[in-house]
Amino acid sequence: MLMRKTPAFAPASVFGLRLSHKFLFLLFLSGLITLCFGALFLLPSSSRFRRLFLPLRPRRLTTAPGAGEPESRGQGQAAGQEPPPNPAPAPGALAVGPGRGGRHPPGGPTTPWEEAGATRGQQTPGAATGLPRAPKSRPLPTLVFEEFRSRLRHPVLGSRGNSDAKSLAQREKIKEMMQFAWYNYKQFALGKNELRPVTKNGYTGGMFGGLGGATIIDALDTLYIMELEDEFQEAKNWVEKSFDLDVKGDASVFEVNIRYIGGLLSAYYLTGEEVFREKVIRLGEKLLPAFNTPTGIPRGMVNFGSRTWGWASLGSSILAEFGSLHLEFLHLTKISGNPVFARKVKNIRRVLNRTEKPKGLYPNFLSPVSGSWVQPCCSLQTLPISFQAIETHLLQKSQEGLTYIAEWKGGVLDHKMGHLACFSGGMIALGAEDAEMGKRNHYMELAAQITKTCHESYIRTETKLGPEVFWFDFGSEATTSSPSESYYILRPEVVESYMYMWRLTHDPKYRQWGWEVVEALEKYCRIETGFSGIRNVYTTFPEHDNMQQSFFLAETLKYLYLLFSEDDLLSLEDWVFNTEAHPLPVGHIHSLDRAH
Repeated sequence: MLMRKTPAFAPASVFGLRLSHKFLFLLFLSGLITLCFGALFLLPSSSRFRRLFLPLRPRRLTTAPGAGEPESRGQGQAAGQEPPPNPAPAPGALAVGPGRGGRHPPGGPTTPWEEAGATRGQQTPGAATGLPRAPKSRPLPTLVFEEFRSRLRHPVLGSRGNSDAKSLAQREKIKEMMQFAWYNYKQFALGKNELRPVTKNGYTGGMFGGLGGATIIDALDTLYIMELEDEFQEAKNWVEKSFDLDVKGDASVFEVNIRYIGGLLSAYYLTGEEVFREKVIRLGEKLLPAFNTPTGIPRGMVNFGSRTWGWASLGSSILAEFGSLHLEFLHLTKISGNPVFARKVKNIRRVLNRTEKPKGLYPNFLSPVSGSWVQPCCSLQTLPISFQAIETHLLQKSQEGLTYIAEWKGGVLDHKMGHLACFSGGMIALGAEDAEMGKRNHYMELAAQITKTCHESYIRTETKLGPEVFWFDFGSEATTSSPSESYYILRPEVVESYMYMWRLTHDPKYRQWGWEVVEALEKYCRIETGFSGIRNVYTTFPEHDNMQQSFFLAETLKYLYLLFSEDDLLSLEDWVFNTEAHPLPVGHIHSLDRAH
């Protein structure tokens, strides 16, 4: 403080400054402060100083390695990889991409993702840090979950209370079987992929690349529709707290897609729980490197550490596997707003459409390098039957599905059929609903014939459960004599066709046949600690294989429960089931379809 008096400077206040000088001093000080704070907030490279005063912004989630971003900081985007997806929309909302895939002119991209994809191999904004690029266009429109649910034609759980006493009691029995299977899995194998009921422990296996809890993910929607609320909450809590996606093993793209992606998608659509949406988008990104092939046809296996390699038939891809990605990947685009998922499967369609089909049919194996068929083999009982033509037709409401079914002529049926192909009876019946009037009866007759043949393979065994493979000639026995073909692993395909045929015809024989399966499961497959497959269906004292398959909870028990439920429980007008019986919304109920 300046307190000393001088002749030339007389103080005007206690601080020794005149009022005019004090004003100038304060003016100077305020200008200095303004200059400092302006530099702090306005300069573009002042992040280090901002941290001293401003709260940290939450970081955006980076995508998983191999899903389109570098694994380390400072690394450019790998050639052939897709750009990272758009940030997830708000909880309870479905994000919609700004344009329908395939409609953009060839001259150039019109969305931020396409702009990034047009410069593959080049450094893109955000590639060095692995952070998602912000959209340059207007914010993506979203559809609130409640609005989506309001568009359904029927309540998800149906009208309830309208069943007759017999079917209600039968449904309650199947519900008890589900509780029993879940309880023993939880008791002895929680977090593992499947239960070994004989040895009372869990099984992980190497099919899922290190992912765990396959039974939990597979069981989510079954627990929900059976209104097993406590069990569903247990499953949800495990997904939220213990489902680890940071794995680096080799995984089957097909199996991860139908079980994990399908299970999480259906759980989200049924409940609107954000945890399911977040997990399924992250997992979907981990499958994308499998598509990094010259044709865009995915390889059968993907390494979650970002490597890819071929599997089956000298590196060829199996039609049943890459053909079954359509439903799930289209829905991944719907709930993430990222069109890369839809583009991947639409490219599969383009490759198939331009590839010659021997005898007008799709063979089993396709080279992902050349785009040519590896073998000319075509048969209803072999791998192509899992190609989800009808189910994709229901999603897209196009004519593609019916075209493919029309190509499965009567001559395709041979004298050997696998249990896996027994769902084709229900699939063809489902497709017949939209067929031309002149062909509808023909398709229904074919569906009924296939379903009856599969039923014959059951009733001609000692256990009333069907073998893995059986031989037949329409009108005669459907049996097998080979021990290597005589096992039953809790498969659902026969009861799947029973369910569809019941809903489309209401012929009581399908419920009668289904109940025979329930009784056989209880007698031969139920043991003290769960359900197990059996090694020989032609003996009254079969040996158990010590495996409660995850699809037993996802498919077999679900289809049996639906068989004895009212038609508006997961109505076929609103829902379509993927390969693992996970329900997904039928495309025509969405206003979102135009966006993709």
